[in-house]
Amino acid sequence: QVQLVESGGGLVQAGGSLRLSCAVSGRSFSRYVTGWFRQAPGKEREFVAAINPTNYADSVRGRFTISGDNVKNTVYLQMNSLKPEDTAIYYCAAGLPNNLRRDDDYGYWGQGTQVTVSS
Repeated sequence: QVQLVESGGGLVQAGGSLRLSCAVSGRSFSRYVTGWFRQAPGKEREFVAAINPTNYADSVRGRFTISGDNVKNTVYLQMNSLKPEDTAIYYCAAGLPNNLRRDDDYGYWGQGTQVTVSS
């Protein structure tokens, strides 16, 4: 069983940076793919990034970086050059997905953290 807790969201101006954290509990941390998804008002939940293996959505490639710390059992999402269209609730997910871009393939989810980017 896995539990995920996101933190680090907030309000930032366009062009600024934030770093999100996802603390993962459980003894099988290294066995799982961990991904970030986001959902903006009125939109479907969309894939952002994943690690193990590493993958990025086209919309964030070159601006966002996903990384992991196995000692702290934490996955990070460094977000640079933020745009207003990045505004969303960001969710951390873990599992053994067949398709790491498909939200339904992940078995465990955090509660989400709000990211708001002003213009």
